[in-house]
Amino acid sequence: MPQQSQQPESSRTRRYARRMPLVGAAAAGSVLLLAGPAFAHVSVQPESAAKGSFATVNFKVPNERDDSSTVKLEVTLPTDHPLASVMPQPVPGWKVSITKAKLPKPIEMEGEKITEAPSKITWTAEDKGVEPGQFQQFPLSVGQLPEDTGQLVFKALQTYDDKKVVRWIEPTKEGAPEPENPAPVLKLTAAGADGHGAAADDKSGAGEGGRNTAAAASGSDTTARVLGAAGIVVGLAGVGFGVFAGRRRSA
Repeated sequence: MPQQSQQPESSRTRRYARRMPLVGAAAAGSVLLLAGPAFAHVSVQPESAAKGSFATVNFKVPNERDDSSTVKLEVTLPTDHPLASVMPQPVPGWKVSITKAKLPKPIEMEGEKITEAPSKITWTAEDKGVEPGQFQQFPLSVGQLPEDTGQLVFKALQTYDDKKVVRWIEPTKEGAPEPENPAPVLKLTAAGADGHGAAADDKSGAGEGGRNTAAAASGSDTTARVLGAAGIVVGLAGVGFGVFAGRRRSA
């Protein structure tokens, strides 16, 4: 009789042991499916800059497709809060053009009245562009950042060599789920005691400091996502193990 009771328990143990890798694989797959789209967004880095400052920002463009390359990026600058100074940093293999538009209401910057301002920046690949599995950053020096709003929204169009266009133009509403194609957003923070705030401040153009800041922000974001994904996998694996142990005790 003892041998007969031990055999079924041994069989159940082997079955649960075989199922455990499947539980872990399913958990990991779910994490990747959930985290994947977040990495594919066109975004602004760093995510914030000080009001009233000049800042260097990078438009980060990942290629989320595996069968074509990104060959054009068009970024529309906000017209409700125009930026009088916009200077792109040269990017090897890409040509850049700036489109200007008349302002409905002139603005003043450093004592000078401004009647027109950049309305769109277009980067066009001269070679292969952003190939599958790669990303490209497009640095831009902008200013003077407005002081009467908490954010700037940059609508972006990402064009592939097969003519497909992804429109990153959907607004992100506070408290609501992130849209499928969110527009890049630069948060504007209050200036610090020195008048520049904590964000990168650059009046000389897109320099090394701006690139380093963007790289640090990118690294921190990636690390946080990886750790979060790992935590979810471990948690799901723990749930699976708990179910297995509970069934074994009840048997």
